[in-house]
This record gives sequence, structure tokens and C-alpha cells, in this order.
Amino acid sequence: MKISPQVSLTLRQIMLMNFGFFGIQYSFGLQQTAINPIFSFLQADPAKLPYLNMAGPITGLLVQPLIGAMSDRTWIPGLGRRRPYFLLGAIGCSLCLFFYPHVTALWVAVLLLWLLDISNNTAMEPFRAFIADTVPERQQSTGFLMQSVFTGLGITLANISLYAFKKIDWLNQTSEAGIPYWVFGSFYIGAVCSIGSVLVTVLSTPEHEPSPEELAAIKAQSGGPVEAIKEIYHAIKDMPKPLWQLASVYLFQWYALFIYWQYISHSLAKSIWNATSANKVAYEDAVAWTGVVNGFYNVVTFISAFGLMWMARKYAAKYVHAFAVTLAALALLAIPHVTDKNMMLAPMIGFGIGWASMMGVPFMIVVHSIPKERYGVYMGIVNMMIVIPMLIQTLTFSKIYENLLGADPGHAMTFAGVLLIIAAVLTLTIKTSNKPYGVESAN
Repeated sequence: MKISPQVSLTLRQIMLMNFGFFGIQYSFGLQQTAINPIFSFLQADPAKLPYLNMAGPITGLLVQPLIGAMSDRTWIPGLGRRRPYFLLGAIGCSLCLFFYPHVTALWVAVLLLWLLDISNNTAMEPFRAFIADTVPERQQSTGFLMQSVFTGLGITLANISLYAFKKIDWLNQTSEAGIPYWVFGSFYIGAVCSIGSVLVTVLSTPEHEPSPEELAAIKAQSGGPVEAIKEIYHAIKDMPKPLWQLASVYLFQWYALFIYWQYISHSLAKSIWNATSANKVAYEDAVAWTGVVNGFYNVVTFISAFGLMWMARKYAAKYVHAFAVTLAALALLAIPHVTDKNMMLAPMIGFGIGWASMMGVPFMIVVHSIPKERYGVYMGIVNMMIVIPMLIQTLTFSKIYENLLGADPGHAMTFAGVLLIIAAVLTLTIKTSNKPYGVESAN
């Protein structure tokens, strides 16, 4: 499929170029829902979960900007600039997912999570720049939000698969390490989806070949890690003001989301089953229902992404994002007060809309402030803005949880909801166009 940077793309072309995001987000869905329960099955202390999850923020902080800077300086004939990194990350991700449920010790699970996060970040980072490179400016709202569509689809399948496999009677036994066999099937499917979906994108969507002048400029630059690190430093030094303002939004937004993913199964166990992870039977039921809850909000994400595409053509992106994040905040504030498991799906509507926006709209807010030749490194820096709050959360929230929130997972959800309200307010302060996406206006 030959793609011209000047010609409008069909919806099918935009879907194919984003399809690799499906497998990456399936893996991310398992990390949201299954990794922390596996830690708990391996006798991890719930108060220590933030420390055990340090792989995500640290690898995101280091790997994504590095891969972004290196991909800006890469051109491999037949593969291109971003696609080599898709493939490398997807292969590593598939191998980690296949072996993950076979872990027998907590330290092995933590180590394998580090390898999985390195692979996920290697595959995911270039996708943002890939859209900015390939999709005409007037269609970039559709391009970025199509990633939200596949985010919803991938994470939904990951979460629903956990619930479906638990319903199979002969899988309701555990390995010697205490991990239920119904977890294994979801990870095996993820191993196939990760490499399979990325291959669809790689084989269907070529990258724009650089002009002779651009190719000469790429060859003149070193593509090694040392030069990439220097480029990251200079890019941060020169970073446009809207990106700094987005960083303040992300500080509260992603701190809150990391709380949700770490403690949602514990919150549901307390509010619905009136139990803790010490009650293994009740906690397994809570973990399985967490899969349904997370799967449901990602169905909402899949559907609402199309609505956000429409809103982004009528209203400025920052207003769209502030609205969606407010809905997510209200959802988190409601979660501790819902005692019926089926009613728990109601607040997830708002959370799903917020998640759809978080995965696409912020890139629309700032993309016009980024020089085209530095798309890769700046998309990596945007991810640094995501993982730095996560790293802060892993280092600080354990004490907050125990001392300020009384080790109550319901209070953790409330705390996260308040942080999202702050993020929504800060979004409105970003100095960018007040016109709908695609309408030219000075910042």
C-alpha cells in the first residue's frame, strides 16, 4: 500500500497503520489487570505493590525517549525509520508474555516485568511518531484517536479473556507457585497478538522514503545511544511551552492512573466482597471481576474514541480532554461507594471516555508545537511526562497509603479521583489554539 504524505488516507489505511497498537495494548491490559494479582498470588505485601511496579516508570523514562531519538536518526531500506523498533519490541514482548505465568518466585516475576516493559516501550514509542510522520495534518485527529480505538480493543480482549478462562472448570486449579491456570491462556493469547498485530502494520504500511537531502542528513548523524541522549537533552532544553504545561497535567493524571491499576482489585474486594487479598477465594473473584470492569471501560474507550474524533473537529482539543478527564475523576470518586458488582460498570463509562482521551487527545494538543524532524524524540519526551509521575507514585504512595489513607483501597480510589480533577483544571491552562483541531490558528 503506497501512501503519499499529501493525499488523504482512507479509514482502512489509518486502521492498518495503527493495528500494531492492538497487540501492544493487549499486553498493557494484562499488566493493568493480571500482573499485580500475580504478585499477590506469590505472597506480595499489598502495601509494597508500588515498589514492585517500578519497572513501568523507569523503563518508560529511559527507553521511550531513547528509542524516539534513535528512530529519528534511523533509516533501514525495506523497513524504514519506525518499523524496525516495532518489530524488535513485539518479539521481546511475545517471549515475555509466553513465559510470564510460569514464574515460581516473586523476584522472577518482577525481573520478567522489567523485560516486558522494556519490550513494550520499544514497540509503543515509535507509533506516536509514525502517525505524525505518515498521516496528513488534517487527519491526525483520526490517526491519534484510532490508537485509542485499538487501545480499547486490545485491553478489552485481555481483560475479558481473564474472566472467560476463569469460567472453564478444569482451569480452576493452580500451579505449584499458586498461580491459577486460567491466567495462563490470556498470556498465551497476548504472545500471539503482540507479534501478529505488529506484523500486520509492518507489512501493510510503508514509511515515507526520505528525500536524498533528508537521507544524507540522517546518515550524517550518529544513530547511537550516546548521540540520542545528547539529542534528548537538547530537545528538553528547547521544549515548547505547551509541552511544559502538558507535563503539569500529566503529573496529576498519571499518578492517579497508577493508583487505580495497582489498587482496583483490592478496592473491589473490599467494597463488593468485604474481603482482602488474604481471603484467597474472594480475592480471586475480585480479580476476575476486575477483568470484567477493566474490559468494560475499554469497550467504552473503543466506542467513545469515535465520538471524541467528532468532538475534536468541533471544539479545541484541550476542552475535549478536560471534559473527558473530569468524567474519569467522577468515576474514581464513585467506585468505593458501589457495593453491587454489576453496578460497578456504571462509573466505568466515564472512566472509559477519559481513558480514550488520555490515549490520543493530548498528542493533538501539542503536536503542532513540535518540529517535524524531531517527532520521535519529542513523542518520547511526552512519554517521560507520563512515567515520571508513575515513578514518583511508586516512591511515595506506599507511605501515603499506609499513613494518610489508612491502608484502605477505597480511600486510594478517592485520592486518585481528586488528582484527576486537578489534571482537568490544569488542562484548560495550556496555551494553544482555542479552535477545533485542524483549523489553523496561532498559539
